[in-house]
Amino acid sequence: MTKATKIVIGAIAAVLVLGFGGTWLYINVIKEDAPERLSLDDDSGLSSTTTVAEGSETAETTVAPGDGASASDGIDGEWTATGDSVVGYRAKEVLFGQDTEGVGRTSSVTGTLTISGTSVDTAKFEVDMTTLKSDQDRRDGQVRGRIMETEKYPTSAFELTSPIDLGSIPADGTEITAKATGNLTIKAETKEVTLDLAAKKDGNTISVLTEYRIQFEEWGIEDPSFGPAQVEDNALLEIKLVFEKA
Repeated sequence: MTKATKIVIGAIAAVLVLGFGGTWLYINVIKEDAPERLSLDDDSGLSSTTTVAEGSETAETTVAPGDGASASDGIDGEWTATGDSVVGYRAKEVLFGQDTEGVGRTSSVTGTLTISGTSVDTAKFEVDMTTLKSDQDRRDGQVRGRIMETEKYPTSAFELTSPIDLGSIPADGTEITAKATGNLTIKAETKEVTLDLAAKKDGNTISVLTEYRIQFEEWGIEDPSFGPAQVEDNALLEIKLVFEKA
């Protein structure tokens, strides 16, 4: 082996070591941990723990016993999504062999729901996909560009296609679970999905929490992997909607 060849091999090895070592240092020491999954009890919507179990087998709405009389006061009518709503994604990544998570979120959410007695008759919301933000500008550029093409498809949306029967009106602070069936639109695709919900009324607000696993290929989403960053073929869609009486 010539001296020049040894130098080249040594340089390549050094680059690989520095790349791997630098990545390990960044992910495990410098980089902040990804925010926890959203929670009904978290006010910020940016760092919390989940109360919705992925793949939940909830079959019907369940309501804990409570004094429903006071909770029903003023519940009928239209409710409007507030700036406390948060929608985003969570995807597992491998960067130079190091496991990490990419999480992007936005509060640019608009929507309404209408309630009549113990029935949620209508519900819909839209998300401004151009405002999704993570901890990495490079990731955000990829998401807005080739992955989600937000200039062409700036919004994602969900609209309820059948009413949700609550069974009875829960007392304030009582968490309930339910299923919501509706049309979910992401990028170029619209599909009917069923979402497992957790919800809670607290005074003049109603908070709704759900998650849904998105398989990229099924939704016309290009493989997010690029360069040394390899991404799984799916991401967790995280949704927390906070409504106030209109």
